[in-house]
Amino acid sequence: MRIAVPPLKCQGIKTHLVEWILGHVSLSESGTWIEPFMGSGVVGFNVRPPKAVFADTNLHIINLYNAIKNGQITPGIAKEFLEKEGSFLREKGEAHYYAIRERFNQTSEPLDLLFLNRSSFNGVMRFNKSGKFNVPFGHKPERFAQAYVTKIINQIRQVSQALSMYDWQFTCADFRQTLALATEKDLIYCDPPYIGRHTDYFNGWSEQDEQDLFDLLAKTKAKFIISTWHSNQYRKNLALEKYTQNFTVFTREHFYHVGASEKNRNPMLEAIVLNYDPEPQLETIELSQLALFEQKPEYHFLKINPTE
Repeated sequence: MRIAVPPLKCQGIKTHLVEWILGHVSLSESGTWIEPFMGSGVVGFNVRPPKAVFADTNLHIINLYNAIKNGQITPGIAKEFLEKEGSFLREKGEAHYYAIRERFNQTSEPLDLLFLNRSSFNGVMRFNKSGKFNVPFGHKPERFAQAYVTKIINQIRQVSQALSMYDWQFTCADFRQTLALATEKDLIYCDPPYIGRHTDYFNGWSEQDEQDLFDLLAKTKAKFIISTWHSNQYRKNLALEKYTQNFTVFTREHFYHVGASEKNRNPMLEAIVLNYDPEPQLETIELSQLALFEQKPEYHFLKINPTE
């Protein structure tokens, strides 16, 4: 299956799990896809729902996608910007990176965020207590080679084309506000932060947040899918236990790498949680032969429930 990768990279991005998650998606024809924790948006962008609300507390992510939506950022504008700033980066090295970081922290310019996201250390997106981007330089002055710029531009183009076809809204909001929008026809997809992991001052996550999310999902009339981690060789996700008692849980193992050595290849058990049984509503589709973001057919990643 061909996965559409978004132009922004985020910690914990679910690119490697998209196909698995898509196999459990069920959305009614008149329903809205609701994502309270947008992050990169990779799952929703590949589902391609006709109507969606993508929300996040990180206003910079929302600003970038709204800039693509309103035409402030186009593939041509982004290409010119990245080629220009990339040439300065090759010439001046880390001094230029930190100049762009300082400028972004003063102006919140979305294109600057794109530049920082793709040239920072490990592509991390992290902010300090004052809401300032604080990731150091990735030590790759040749980062924006022509092929890499073309790759990013194609990712922006895919999002832009989807926005011309579908009713997608991007909003900066707390998950509690976003979940309050859901109706029985909608599908909520949650990829919440983990306690103590993949968090910054925009998406910090506490035990109270975890409890509030569980309480709201337990009461919602909408369908929901949660993607999270189940366990690894060192520990278990204790927050997942409350979901296993009431909802359907699927698990799948994958490997992640830390460093170049084979000894650092470690298994992780991932989980998805649903408050519905997807099996009777799914149909077999040759996904590998379909190009993402193409016009046909509108629901080739969704099985519409004809009873709704």
